[in-house]
Amino acid sequence: MVNKSGKSFKLRQNASQSSTRKEPKNNNKKVAKVQSKKTEKEANNLVYPGGDTAFKAILSARFCAAIWSHITDCDETFNYWEPTHYLVFGKGLQTWEYSPQFALRSYTYLLVHAIPAYIYHKILQPNPLLIFYFIRCLLGLACSFAEVYFYKAVCREFGVHVGRLCLAFQLFSAGMFISSTAYLPSSYAMYTFAAACAAWWQQKYPLAIFFTALGSLLGWPFAALLGVPIAFDMLYCQKMYKDFIQWSVISAVTVLGPMVAIDSKYFGKLTIAPWNIVKYNVLGGAGPELYGKEPFSFYIVNGFLNFNFVWVLALLSPVVLALSHILVPARNRATLMLPHTLSLAPMFLWLVVFLFQSHKEERYISYIFPV
Repeated sequence: MVNKSGKSFKLRQNASQSSTRKEPKNNNKKVAKVQSKKTEKEANNLVYPGGDTAFKAILSARFCAAIWSHITDCDETFNYWEPTHYLVFGKGLQTWEYSPQFALRSYTYLLVHAIPAYIYHKILQPNPLLIFYFIRCLLGLACSFAEVYFYKAVCREFGVHVGRLCLAFQLFSAGMFISSTAYLPSSYAMYTFAAACAAWWQQKYPLAIFFTALGSLLGWPFAALLGVPIAFDMLYCQKMYKDFIQWSVISAVTVLGPMVAIDSKYFGKLTIAPWNIVKYNVLGGAGPELYGKEPFSFYIVNGFLNFNFVWVLALLSPVVLALSHILVPARNRATLMLPHTLSLAPMFLWLVVFLFQSHKEERYISYIFPV
C-alpha cells in the first residue's frame, strides 16, 4: 500500500511538475514576443500613431468638415443635391446634364448616396436637414477609410517619419477639409485614388486597378489619367501584361456593367455616362471653356491656399530628390517597392495636363490632394 501510494504520489507529482513546466514555456514565448515588439520600438525609438489612432483623428476632422464646411461649388448643389432630393423625396430640379439628350451624369453615383438616405428617411422620418448631414457624414466616413489606408501605406513605403507628416498635413489641410465631404465625383475620385496609390505601393496591383476603375468610371472619367503610372509600372517595369489586361477587364465589367443598366433605365435609352462626358468635353461638344477661362497660375495659387508651404515643398520635390541622389548616394531601403520618381509621377502628370487647360476649377485639383 505504501509503495503503491508512493508510486502514485510520484506519478501525480511528475505530472504536476510537467504541467507546470509546460506553462512557463508558453508564457515565455508570449513574453518573448511582447519583449521583442517592445525592443523593436525601443531600438528604433519611433513614436507614431497606429492605424486606429490615425483613423479616429481623421474621422474627427472629417465629421467636423461634414458639419461646418459649406458648399463651395454650384455643381454640387444643382447636379448632385437636387437630383438626390428627387430620388429620396420624389421632387427636385433637373439640370441639362441629366437631360436624356446629353446624359452626362450617372444616376448610379447618385444612388450610392441616395439609397442610404432613403432608408434613413423611411425608418426614422427625420428632418430633411438631418438627411443632408447624414449623407455628408457618410462621405466623411468613406474618406476616412481611404485616408487611413493611404497613411498606413505611406508609413510602410516611405517610413514612419514621412507617415507622421502626411497624417498631420491631411488633418489640418484646408483643401482636405473642403474636398473630403463635398458631394462631388471629384471627391469620390480622390478617395479611390488615395486607395489606389496605397494598394499600388504595397504591390496589390489588382486592387489598385479596381480602385482606379471605380474612380474613373463611377466618379470622373478623366481621373483615369492618374492610373497611367500604375499601368506603366505593371506593363514596363513588372512585365505583368496578362494580369493588367485581366484585372482591367474584370474591373471595367464589374463597375461599368451595373452603371449602364441603371443609367439606361433612368434615361430611357442605352447610356454610358463616362463616355458621354468625354465625348462632350473632348470630342466635339461645347467644351469646358464655355464656363470660363483662368490663367496658368490658377492651380499654383490655389494649391498654396489649400496647403500653404507644403504645396511649395511638393512642387520642389523633384529638385530635392535629384539633389539627394547626388549629395547623399545612399541605397533605397529594402522595403521601398517603387522608385521615388514613379511614386511622384501621378501628381506631376496631373499638373502637366491640367495646367494647360484653359478652364480651371478647384475641384479639378482635389484628386491629387492626398499625394
